[in-house]
Amino acid sequence: MLTHFSKALSYASRLERGILAVFALAATSLFAFVYLADEVMEGSTRSFDSRVLLFFRNPQDLSDPIGPRWFEEVMRDFTALGGTAVLTLLTLFVTGFLVMSGKRRSALLVAGSIVLGTILSTILKLVFDRPRPDLVPHGMDVYTLSFPSSHAMMSALVYLTLGALLARTQKSVRVRIYLLVCAILLTFLIGVSRLYLGVHWPTDVLAGWAVGSCWALMSWLLARWLQRKGPVEPPGVSNEKGDAAAPPS
Repeated sequence: MLTHFSKALSYASRLERGILAVFALAATSLFAFVYLADEVMEGSTRSFDSRVLLFFRNPQDLSDPIGPRWFEEVMRDFTALGGTAVLTLLTLFVTGFLVMSGKRRSALLVAGSIVLGTILSTILKLVFDRPRPDLVPHGMDVYTLSFPSSHAMMSALVYLTLGALLARTQKSVRVRIYLLVCAILLTFLIGVSRLYLGVHWPTDVLAGWAVGSCWALMSWLLARWLQRKGPVEPPGVSNEKGDAAAPPS
């Protein structure tokens, strides 16, 4: 009995450390966003922003991004993965999958987190009212304000949230790490594509990553808390009668 108690205590300790680590990451991301926002409002980032944008351009022709023509098309493909249409479809597909799996409250949590994150992105753009870069020609049409990058923010929010959701369904630590690394890499490529195409300042992308990551991490913490309290189904558990309930990972 003492052995079982020790194992339970050890598991609780690891769980608590994990939650504290996630909370610390979320707080760090929020601090990074506040710091970047303050620097941008003061105009202190202009030199850094300009150097990074010019790095991606041919010095003899600023309308020409570095690399072959096909690479520019690849970057447009990457940036489309963070667009509103793609992320909306992905959210609908995942929400539908969760509903069909009997996890209606989990579906509501995921959809609510992403919808509220979208609203937050729009509000932040209106608050900071930063124009798009005028240093280099844009590689695609843009219609909204610049800070923070909604592509960077929403890709971090959506892909990290879904990556964590999928990871929690896997028992293998290597598979979990693989899924999270894929989500992080995808988020990174989308952000870099915005710089390559000249449609965002680097600090727009960094701020988008920061606030998007913070939102995703806080959503994950909320999901864990609700799962422990009961309102949200743990991973592998279904509400549908007749479905086999797998133990939570």
